[in-house]
Amino acid sequence: MAPPRSRPWGPILSLLVLSPLLIGAPWFTVRKHYELPEPVKELVNPVTSLPQLSEVQILSYAQYLSEGIGYRTVGTSEHALADKWLLGKVQEMKKECEALVNQARVTSGTARKLECEVWRQEGSGSHRFDMMGKRLYKTYVNLSNIIVRVSDGTPEGKEHAVLVNAHLDSTVPSPGAADDALSVGVMLECIRVLTHTPGWEPKHAIIFLFNHAEESLQDASQLYSTQHPTAKTVRAFINLEAAGTEGRELLFQATSEEMIKAYSKVPRPFGTVLANEVFSSGVLLSDTDFRQFELYLNITGLDLAVVGNSYLYHTRKDLVEHIQPGVAQHMADNTLALLHYLSEEGSPLPSLTAGYHKPSTVFFTHLGQFFLYSANTAKVLYGVLAAASLLFVRYTYRDPWAALKKANPTNHYGVWTAQFNGVYAVSVGFLGALLATNGLAAFMHRVLDKNMSWFSVEMSALALYGPPAIAGAFATQLLIPSVPERSVFTGMLLTQAIGAFVVQLCGFGSAVILYLSAVPLLLALVTDHMFNDGPTVSLWTYAAAQLGPLLSGTQVLCTVFDVFVPLTGRIGREAPAEHIIATLVAVTGAYTLPLVVPFAHRYGPSFVLPAVMFLHFTTLVTVGIFSLWSPFDTMHQRRLFVLSSDNITSHERYLHIGAADGAPGLDALVYQISEQFGVPGTTAEAEEMNDWNGDWDILYPFSSFMSPYKIPLPIEPGFVSPFAVGEQQFKVEAVNDKIDEKAGTRSFTLKIVHPGIIWTVVAFDAHVLKWTLDDSPPDEYTRHHVKEGSFYGVDTWSMDMVVKIPEGDKDVKSRSEISINFMGMQESGMWPGKKRDKAKGGHAMVLFEKLDTWLTKHTDDRVDAMLVATVGGVVAV
Repeated sequence: MAPPRSRPWGPILSLLVLSPLLIGAPWFTVRKHYELPEPVKELVNPVTSLPQLSEVQILSYAQYLSEGIGYRTVGTSEHALADKWLLGKVQEMKKECEALVNQARVTSGTARKLECEVWRQEGSGSHRFDMMGKRLYKTYVNLSNIIVRVSDGTPEGKEHAVLVNAHLDSTVPSPGAADDALSVGVMLECIRVLTHTPGWEPKHAIIFLFNHAEESLQDASQLYSTQHPTAKTVRAFINLEAAGTEGRELLFQATSEEMIKAYSKVPRPFGTVLANEVFSSGVLLSDTDFRQFELYLNITGLDLAVVGNSYLYHTRKDLVEHIQPGVAQHMADNTLALLHYLSEEGSPLPSLTAGYHKPSTVFFTHLGQFFLYSANTAKVLYGVLAAASLLFVRYTYRDPWAALKKANPTNHYGVWTAQFNGVYAVSVGFLGALLATNGLAAFMHRVLDKNMSWFSVEMSALALYGPPAIAGAFATQLLIPSVPERSVFTGMLLTQAIGAFVVQLCGFGSAVILYLSAVPLLLALVTDHMFNDGPTVSLWTYAAAQLGPLLSGTQVLCTVFDVFVPLTGRIGREAPAEHIIATLVAVTGAYTLPLVVPFAHRYGPSFVLPAVMFLHFTTLVTVGIFSLWSPFDTMHQRRLFVLSSDNITSHERYLHIGAADGAPGLDALVYQISEQFGVPGTTAEAEEMNDWNGDWDILYPFSSFMSPYKIPLPIEPGFVSPFAVGEQQFKVEAVNDKIDEKAGTRSFTLKIVHPGIIWTVVAFDAHVLKWTLDDSPPDEYTRHHVKEGSFYGVDTWSMDMVVKIPEGDKDVKSRSEISINFMGMQESGMWPGKKRDKAKGGHAMVLFEKLDTWLTKHTDDRVDAMLVATVGGVVAV
């Protein structure tokens, strides 16, 4: 490293001078990042007397659905009640719409071009649903959708429509206030405001789809897309979702330039091409109804979701009381603006009749402002920046050793050698930060067994891994040859400017984040060259160059950690959560504070060595503090998945327990549950999770994340499951069975009868040649999973199959037999979703009530348990 020189200010004083910027810029950015509109209470604006979106009204709908009706799992009686309530609500709105049209005719003498139509769609079908590298088939019977079309009443006005979608159902362990009753409320409010606005007449139709089965793997959106007559008129869609309860609604998928342009019209945009590219890469292992509209309608759309505080996502605490004030207003205001733009004259909908092309548009929100431009524009901008940076470096280079050596007259060699050394120093610093943070992550996880100690506070990981990241960047500079400060500064500029250009050439719009950092860096260096003729970079140049990365980097930090920290609680026990977060701290930290490495070279080893020692001491202190923390608390709970299973063929009862995180303490908790509730003298047994573990098939393929255990449960003398015999018998059988020995095939109908059982699934090994599902089976002997999700009261489904009979010595009938693993959820056996009717759930609900009380007390309410009674077995057909 370069030897230290005298400075107007030393490193401590310099940091103090820079501290207002280093503290103030992130503080300002965080305030802007999380800024939400004031909630509106009144249905009508008291000044203009015009209808307005009311957050109070939206949340009243969400509260009734999530608490008045409750857990609306597909196939339950609550799901049917929600269907009935919503149908009544939109029919009431249709009457109001007709009354408004008649009123306009009376008061003005002219007919208002406004028509509201309502459908309750009901249908059956099937579709393939691959996820997490697994092949899965879905089938459903008598599922429903509620559809409202608002148009000008003419055939021309209905020819091109925009679809806005939300789902009415909630998932198994959650009342679903945010996910997705909030979006249902937003759509109802949009219908009211649009139709009650005097003189509003849509040029193009708006179709509101209240789909009734998203959580059962998007059955209802597939039903609408393939079977409803209005689907063929849809040119684009807006999907409203929630994976959290706080913060602004994020645009995380956009699939055409036209729809991104439409989004730019909303009053409070929040989205980046980075989020779009991360989600489309599949790294988040999540999905929405977006998939079905793209796949079956070949249309473009926007995927919008509330993502802040996703600790409550799919938990029993997804309640209205936890939805942050302003969230509903933000979603509603943006949705209404999109619907206005897409339904009016000049809308892009008519141009989307031939499908769409995925966008290459660069878009991002910066401090509340939305920017978008084409990929070609990005290439020009970034190319110009890279060229300008190279030219600036070439013609403004100052040889720091000119007085100590004979300089080359042209100085070409010295310029690029210096820049190479600068880039090398920057790269080694980044590598050092990665190694240091991941080294600490390994220590926290493997040595201290304190994995995920930062879990309950999204940004707390910065306190744990920030100091070692800077220490790693500093320490590596002590190991490399001397590099002048200015060369490291310009090396950082070239790394970011050229990096932005190259990444954009590779087709990734996320290159914009490098561009946003490199531009202020170049401007600061130009200013420094104009006013500073000294051998070092001015401290004010640091301030000017650092402002841009602080502003953009803080926004990246907030979004990344809001998404990924809670996500580590549901990505599986074997996932390297500690290393993921440590790496994100190093990467986002390097982006937000790019001038750490040049600053190290500004003061040399006499500053860097003590700084490294101080940062190591700080790390020891933070490690000690974090080692005392529990990853979980009452609002940031561990997710525990608990199944009480009745095997009606082996007549065994087990408590199956799994978790989807790598935090410590699971083994001890499971063994304590085993001692408390299991058969005396037995203990919990760890299971292997694979495609042949049928105990968890109701959650397949998400069960891949589980770390499963099973605990034998006591069985009362003389107990016989009501699903094993009698009117409620759960049966899987082959009917219409025929064997063609010459062709070596067997054809039959697999019939499943499941009174009182929902979400049934069958899994079997066979070489299926044909079946009546919506996708051809693979041409091989393999494992198949077929899952069902149907309307309340539906107790039968079937599928026709032709299978290849395996060769062998046994008789053809024996060889043609197929072993079927079958299971489902007891409709009355879900806690606390069925708490009000717990007597109907039998012994499972008695167990769940006791277990839930024990867990709350024993863990200080740090566990959110999904408690579900399952019924299943194995039968040869």
